[in-house]
Amino acid sequence: MNHYSTMKNSIIFSLCSLFSTSSSILGAQNYRTTGSIERLDPSFNQLISKDAKIEILAEGYVWSEGPVWVSKGDFLLYSDVPANKIYKWKEGEGASVYLDPSGYTPNKSRAGESGSNGLTLDEKGNLIICQHGDRRIARMTASTNSPLPVFETLAGKYKGKRFNSPNDLAYNQKGELYFTDPPYGLVQKEKDPKREIDFQGVYILRKNGKVALVGKDLERPNGITLSPDEKTLYVANSHGPRPIWMSYELKENGMAKKGEIFFDSTQYRKKHPDRQGGNDGMKVDVDGNIWATGPGGVLVFSPEGKHLGTILTGQRTANCAFGDDGSTLYMTADMYLMRIKTSTKGTGF
Repeated sequence: MNHYSTMKNSIIFSLCSLFSTSSSILGAQNYRTTGSIERLDPSFNQLISKDAKIEILAEGYVWSEGPVWVSKGDFLLYSDVPANKIYKWKEGEGASVYLDPSGYTPNKSRAGESGSNGLTLDEKGNLIICQHGDRRIARMTASTNSPLPVFETLAGKYKGKRFNSPNDLAYNQKGELYFTDPPYGLVQKEKDPKREIDFQGVYILRKNGKVALVGKDLERPNGITLSPDEKTLYVANSHGPRPIWMSYELKENGMAKKGEIFFDSTQYRKKHPDRQGGNDGMKVDVDGNIWATGPGGVLVFSPEGKHLGTILTGQRTANCAFGDDGSTLYMTADMYLMRIKTSTKGTGF
């Protein structure tokens, strides 16, 4: 999901051009800190220490998104959606362009949010990409340590119709891929004449390459993740009039039973009108707590849906990912890449 103005675009695109010429912006150093931590429940102190700081690692993006940690190489990858690039950040080296183009590959100009969005790795360590402009889930055919903008389509259509613009994604342990498909990558969103599917779906890509519809009850399905036991699927709805996070109990076949509202941020937004941003990407830690980007930064919920605390980045925050040994939370926040040390670990580490 993107929230940026035309004026900001022209300014920040200029910054991106300057930024991309350098292989290192901040490198290994004492990073500038920002924001604050809101502690709403005593248990939050077991997740974020009282002396933890939010560090700014790199900046100059149009809208940073979709971070994923690559353990074979110890680096982070993340998207700049409007710039149609994926960036790499590594401790001691800083940030550099990793893949260009990343989400829209035709050799012609295109308006709208055309680049890559959500990123993940499959069981073999291949980079899997939500490509807005190409309207598909794709695999980069090169290795993560020798990237090339050459892609193979994993999922491009549902029942013969092209997706809107796949946004975020999450693998289960069977190697099946859940993903969301809001209209943000279409130039005119729902009104775009090239739109082929008349709803915003949540899907699962099976190991055999077939795509099944998990649900279509959300106006703007966005961030998506699984509980550690994979019995629950969480989906963020970034629709302004209905800003909710949903939880879906999953059947043995991976399909969803009737969903329930996990957390409704309507009252939270009214209480904090100065906290910008929408319900977006999220990850889960080993204890089942949900780290969800939303108004003000990253909201942390217990498995029961209790709001434990908030990492207040001060920016519209798009997504997050655990990295390093699993106890660092990386955050893509508007034009910034940030991180904070945690006292827990993300799933998969």
